[in-house]
Amino acid sequence: MASTDFTPPHVYEQPYPAFDINAIETPAYVVDTALLRKNMEKLAGVQRESGAKVLLALKGFSMFSVFPIMREYLSGCCASGLHEALLAQEFGKEVHVYAPSFKEAEMRAIIPIAHHISFNSLAQFRKHKPMLDAAKAAGHAPSPGIRVNPEHSEVEVSLYDPCSPGCRLGIRADTLEGEDLNGIEGLHFHALCEQDSDVLERTVAAVETKFSHLIERVQWVNMGGGHHITRNDYDVERLVRVLRTFREKWGKEVYIEPGEAAGLNTGYLVAEVQDIVPTPVPTAILDISATAHMPDCLEMPYRPHIFGAGKTGEFAHEYRIGGPTCLAGDVLEGFSFPEPLRVGQRLVFADMAHYTMVKTTTFNGVPHPDIAIYDPTTQGYRVVRRFGYEDFRNKLS
Repeated sequence: MASTDFTPPHVYEQPYPAFDINAIETPAYVVDTALLRKNMEKLAGVQRESGAKVLLALKGFSMFSVFPIMREYLSGCCASGLHEALLAQEFGKEVHVYAPSFKEAEMRAIIPIAHHISFNSLAQFRKHKPMLDAAKAAGHAPSPGIRVNPEHSEVEVSLYDPCSPGCRLGIRADTLEGEDLNGIEGLHFHALCEQDSDVLERTVAAVETKFSHLIERVQWVNMGGGHHITRNDYDVERLVRVLRTFREKWGKEVYIEPGEAAGLNTGYLVAEVQDIVPTPVPTAILDISATAHMPDCLEMPYRPHIFGAGKTGEFAHEYRIGGPTCLAGDVLEGFSFPEPLRVGQRLVFADMAHYTMVKTTTFNGVPHPDIAIYDPTTQGYRVVRRFGYEDFRNKLS
């Protein structure tokens, strides 16, 4: 159960839906293409001004129905394994792949479609190097790199901290001493989560201190994701300066991999009140589930923003928000409304594009929300995917 009353301030940057929330079927994730283009324009500006390449991190936002929009602006995608790599190939530009480990069958499928592959350990690189060498001899091989751990931690929630003590992600500097790095062409690091460019600047300094000998010998450096670039108060000028300075100092190709920043404040989750249970603080049961449809709210945890709602004590009528699953903790706390809620009323959750659709489940057989697109220029609302019983059944055996 999410007990915190914290709402990330960036969610208040999203405008109220431009479409009629009462004219659509619920539940539904809806992405506004105008808001998406606004984000893409900002990311393209970073790419243009810094000279670095910007990739879409599919782990955060992989709504392929909007790839035709996004490929106008970005250089490609980064993937977290074979299936995302295959989806990245559909994007039609560069394909970059990293995973904590790769099976041989996965590597055989990834090598023909990838441009870069980052390995989490030297053991993984050496295991797959003969396959890479054979592909290179045949005329095509992705550029191999290794992921390093800067051991510079500024992420407050340990669940999301790639540099937490003992984290399995990335190679520490002391373990590279005396190692044969022949064949390594790239360096990859990732240490951020929803953070500003000042954190990247300090992380880059840590990487330069610990891994300068590796930076000197590689061809490219990938600075990972976690950059909250499309948040209104993000310091884009500093980001451009950090990226450009690094490129000019070291003479390397530089990449960043924002995922959340691509979908930030572009999506809505529209739900309907199904019942109101007279608990000490009344609980409004919706046709969406925190645990199944927005699990980060429980994992982080954080209080999502509902349009028209306030925090506890802000308005006269307080409610808990409950989902349709049997999980007792499928509840969000800390909401108040100017008027009593009623059965059949629509509620709209803000900032529900990134790390929502990619993490949903059908736990309890709860129906998956529609995935829809709204185009303000044509006022067109289109359901691009509707889920049913067969989707639930076929996930099982």
